[in-house]
Amino acid sequence: MQHHTSLIAILVYGFVLAFALGALANRLRLSPLVGYLLAGVLAGPFTPGFVGDAELAPQLAEIGVILLMFGVGLHFSLRDLMSVKNIAIPGAIAQTAVATGLGWGLAELMGWRHIEGIIFGFSLATASTVVLLRAMEERRLLDTRRGKIAVGWLIVEDLACVVALVLIPAFAGALGGGEAAGPAEIGKALAITLGKVAAFVAFMLVVGRKAIPWVLERIAGTGSRELFTLAVLSIAMGVAFGSAELFGVSFALGAFFAGMLLNESEFSHQAANDSLPMRDAFAVLFFVSVGMLFDPHILVQHPLQVLATTLIIVFGKSAAAYAIVRLFGHPNATALTISTSLAQIGEFAFIIAGLGLSLKILPKDGLDLVLAGALITIMLNPLLFMALDRWQARQEAVSPGTAPNPHADEPTVDPITANDHIIVVGYGRVGRQLAHLLHDRGLPVVVVEHDADRVTAARASGLATVRGNIANARVMQETAPERAKLAIFAMPQALEAGEAIERLKAANPGISVLSRAHSEAEVKHLLAHGADAAVLAERELAYSLRDMVLAMPPWRAPRQPADATAA
Repeated sequence: MQHHTSLIAILVYGFVLAFALGALANRLRLSPLVGYLLAGVLAGPFTPGFVGDAELAPQLAEIGVILLMFGVGLHFSLRDLMSVKNIAIPGAIAQTAVATGLGWGLAELMGWRHIEGIIFGFSLATASTVVLLRAMEERRLLDTRRGKIAVGWLIVEDLACVVALVLIPAFAGALGGGEAAGPAEIGKALAITLGKVAAFVAFMLVVGRKAIPWVLERIAGTGSRELFTLAVLSIAMGVAFGSAELFGVSFALGAFFAGMLLNESEFSHQAANDSLPMRDAFAVLFFVSVGMLFDPHILVQHPLQVLATTLIIVFGKSAAAYAIVRLFGHPNATALTISTSLAQIGEFAFIIAGLGLSLKILPKDGLDLVLAGALITIMLNPLLFMALDRWQARQEAVSPGTAPNPHADEPTVDPITANDHIIVVGYGRVGRQLAHLLHDRGLPVVVVEHDADRVTAARASGLATVRGNIANARVMQETAPERAKLAIFAMPQALEAGEAIERLKAANPGISVLSRAHSEAEVKHLLAHGADAAVLAERELAYSLRDMVLAMPPWRAPRQPADATAA
């Protein structure tokens, strides 16, 4: 293959394979991450067929890390952490220490160096955000006490990984590829690293906190969507690159801090939405690139090590999490849910292990074991949750009212009790205005929104709100569609809305449905799927502006004299 086509080839093969295998994984009720990683394995040098460029893949993965960490910072919620800080902070730290220790012990048995064992063990300690949130949302647990504990726990693990991304290069530099460095050398290297990080943090707090919102406000004022999206991506990539060049800190830390500062801006939601397609695309390429590094032969050559790694993830750290949650006095159902949700590893494991490999403080077999453990545990996690659900159902059947009911430790939000209410799907710019206009008229309104910050804002405004995607059957059920009179789809995704409208009409054939559209084709799609009417937003805006123009001089129609009117 010609050299100048290697980038195009890896992008095409990466996206196509990731799409096909990701869709297959989703069909099998597995996380799409499994499909993305397997796509990388197929495109890697250890399997027959197409082989991606080994030099380009790590660079694409680095871009993926930057945008992934930017997204983590953009959605970082100190409020969620503080609400469960008493258990999430000590629990996550203790569980991370246990998992790291178990991984270190396995590495000692394999004859690895201490630093290699620590990096390997730490890679096994952090769960995948994507997998955990999906499991929690499917079971409608995000608004329960145990759901909040799981999310807070994950935030602490993410912060620990951010700190590790700062300290690992310092340790690697001090050790110089060996372990002969003394405490003085290690202390000096850490002091230099922490000094650089402190300088970067100070610069971002003093300059970045003011400069980033100022730039976004000016760009938003131009009305150019593409310029705003470009500004967001420029901030993410520019801060990440600048942090590495000027302060010597990692791309990941710079991107995380850029996202965290942008999270404080009033434009954070628009920034998150506009940058989401690019972040998702490069996140997929990140997982594909990681999969390309995986040598599947380790499953045959070292099956016992793979089994031991899997057991550490599934049972070792889960047992630690269970014991910690029970120690803090929480019910058995909460402890089992938390431990099951943490019985897998994901994106941060790849980042930590990849950093260790690049710094030569983790052997290639270590990365392969981490990837094997991730693939196996992500595939096992839905099965573990199914087993937990069945066990809890059996306990409830044996002892009704006394078993560890999955919802016994609360929802923190009252169930929908309204009758003849209006379901407003989406709490964005349109849905927010619509919901408040209806609510101010005294009409009962139930909002459906998947974004956590928007859900919080809607509830703070006094609106009954269901968190989740309306396409999810459980989410739709929580809106009490059988008692609703009207549903309004204010979300901009008309194709997704069409599928949800069909399910809504099946649940309540008598409900009226209005929807928002942006083209004639979308209007036809929505009507074909059961909508009673679809509003073409651009057309209605044009009509409103026309009426306003015709109401102004010199185009305003002359007023009739009073006597002429009487005649």
